[in-house]
Amino acid sequence: QVQLVESGGGSVQAGGSLRLSCAASGLTFSSYAMGWFRQVPGKGREFVAAISRRSSSIYYADSVKGRFTISRDNAKNTVYLQMNSLKPEDTAVYYCAAAQGSRAVVAGKGDYWGQGAQVTVSS
Repeated sequence: QVQLVESGGGSVQAGGSLRLSCAASGLTFSSYAMGWFRQVPGKGREFVAAISRRSSSIYYADSVKGRFTISRDNAKNTVYLQMNSLKPEDTAVYYCAAAQGSRAVVAGKGDYWGQGAQVTVSS
């Protein structure tokens, strides 16, 4: 059974930082591209960042470029999202996703999804 479990969410003031983690189990982690998405109530899921199997290719949404950093540790079956200079508009539930390729991740066509982690940024 494949599981993606996010952690590290919480509440922070604007300008602060948080680090999300997504621990994967039940799949060959190094065979999957990974990504992060976010969603606010009443809106669709928004792409945030993606990373290829061996970290050779990384993609970011324009809204987070320069502030967020995605990384992965294949030995620990974990993908991370370091979020700096947080803004109130970053408030959302953040989801990690796994897909066979980076393009699939960016397109939101994940094979597997986590349950989400709430991030709240106050002004």
